[in-house]
Amino acid sequence: WDTAGQERFRTITSSYYRGAHGIIVVYDVTDQESFNNVKQWLNEIDRYASENVNKLLVGNKSDLSESKVVSSETAKAFADEIGIPFMETSAKNASNVEQAFMAMAAEIKN
Repeated sequence: WDTAGQERFRTITSSYYRGAHGIIVVYDVTDQESFNNVKQWLNEIDRYASENVNKLLVGNKSDLSESKVVSSETAKAFADEIGIPFMETSAKNASNVEQAFMAMAAEIKN
């Protein structure tokens, strides 16, 4: 499921988490608020998903390096702190997109 972080989906997202084996939380590297919202999404995941659900933090729009406001180091440190993998992607040029899904699939398989 892709809720695009929209508030109008907040009431139904809890049902998406049930039975999920993997959840990819994506934020926009050019939008600090997007990164700030990651904690809220992770709290919802912890609340509604199974205890051992696989999680992956992904910073998207890595192609916009001149507009980047969330550093890779900041995001990686946060991901390390909570014990989940992290990577950056660009949907525009497909950089690391397949790798993100493959990483999640590998986590689920293990």
